[in-house]
Amino acid sequence: MSAPLLEARQLSLDIGGKTVVDRLNLNLQPGERLAILGRNGAGKSTLLSTLAGLRPPQAGAVLLDGEDCTLLPPRQAALRRAWLGQFQNDPFGSTVLETALTGRHPHLGRWAWESKRDAELARGALQALGLAGMETRQVHTLSGGERQRLAIATLLTQAATLYLLDEPLSHLDLNHQMAVLELFAGTARDCGAGVVMVLHDPALAHRFCDRALLVYGDGRCEQGTVDTILTAKTLSELYGYGLRQIEDRGQRCFIPE
Repeated sequence: MSAPLLEARQLSLDIGGKTVVDRLNLNLQPGERLAILGRNGAGKSTLLSTLAGLRPPQAGAVLLDGEDCTLLPPRQAALRRAWLGQFQNDPFGSTVLETALTGRHPHLGRWAWESKRDAELARGALQALGLAGMETRQVHTLSGGERQRLAIATLLTQAATLYLLDEPLSHLDLNHQMAVLELFAGTARDCGAGVVMVLHDPALAHRFCDRALLVYGDGRCEQGTVDTILTAKTLSELYGYGLRQIEDRGQRCFIPE
């Protein structure tokens, strides 16, 4: 059996001297979608950046395709995993197409230029995110939602096998939220990519993910299939507020008591 796309072994994380994740074991197989949920400040983003190899853990290891991510050269790691942070920084001016093309950098040699094929991949990703026709726009002229969609298009242009997404729905209206989630569901289904998403809406997590990881912020983590773990009881404990569970046509949603 092949190694998981992503694996965490006995992973422990501290924030300001406080343990937020304690000895977590986790694995993600090709085609799987995992949602990470928890309160603000519980350590979700810290966990995701650690899984991306951008932050060292206090203990334990993170493996990509069975290899310790700390031993992988950055370029090799970037060919395997794509990471979306919460914030996008644009210190220099560039166009929408130029920004999307940065996703191809791991695939290029040191002195190589982007090819026609690279440009086609970038344009296809922009079209998938509803940004076709905006290729020559300067990134500084984009709205928050447009800039978020451009960041996601850049990740798709990267064409990695693992996507680590920190609040990918921020700044997006309902239409684009659903479109982005459908897009990554299709990428997992059709391309065998693994997807890990920090989400705030447990109903969307239930609809678009296979499994969920609940991060309590005190070291405890709980994981399981979305049907078994995303319930009113567990989520009420997670968020510290009573929730009522409603099901309709196979979909599950939660409303405050």
